[in-house]
Amino acid sequence: MTEVSSLTGRLLVATPALADPNFDRAVVLLLDHDEEGSLGVVLNRPTPVDVGDILEGWADLAGEPGVVFQGGPVSLDSALGVAVVPGGTAAEAAPLGWRRVHGAIGLVDLEAPPELLASVLGSLRIFAGYAGWGPGQLEDELVDGAWYVVESEPGDVSSPAPERLWREVLRRQRSELAMVATYPDDPSLN
Repeated sequence: MTEVSSLTGRLLVATPALADPNFDRAVVLLLDHDEEGSLGVVLNRPTPVDVGDILEGWADLAGEPGVVFQGGPVSLDSALGVAVVPGGTAAEAAPLGWRRVHGAIGLVDLEAPPELLASVLGSLRIFAGYAGWGPGQLEDELVDGAWYVVESEPGDVSSPAPERLWREVLRRQRSELAMVATYPDDPSLN
């Protein structure tokens, strides 16, 4: 098998051609990508469920909106915490209860006491479920044109307006991708 160039920490932005309703206009942060497969969370699918309803201790640390996000169609009964630690890009040791994924973005151990991280977290999002791909599956989808791959920014994790994230991520690109942000929700109405 050929070596896979890791896309960990980057964003997958669904192309308008992607037909899977689970990923319509989705922005996925890749938390892990290697020859064994890929795992990420959809950043722009808030649910009506408050974080305090399922993880009471973490509710005060969750950014606005303080709801659980649907991270993807896999394992909807499990929770993942993704957080930004300001200054977390330096070589110093990661805070206890947080594992760096990329730059200042990392995974939170939701079994740890929230007080351990309260003073260092810049933002926290809780995701129910995740998006997963087996070996080579994501690469095939990339070849088929299902996803744009772009750089993430720490603010993507905690966007206060997740419903606008797809357009905002595309708009900030310095290429023809910025034009895709104007793609209509329903092209048949043009």
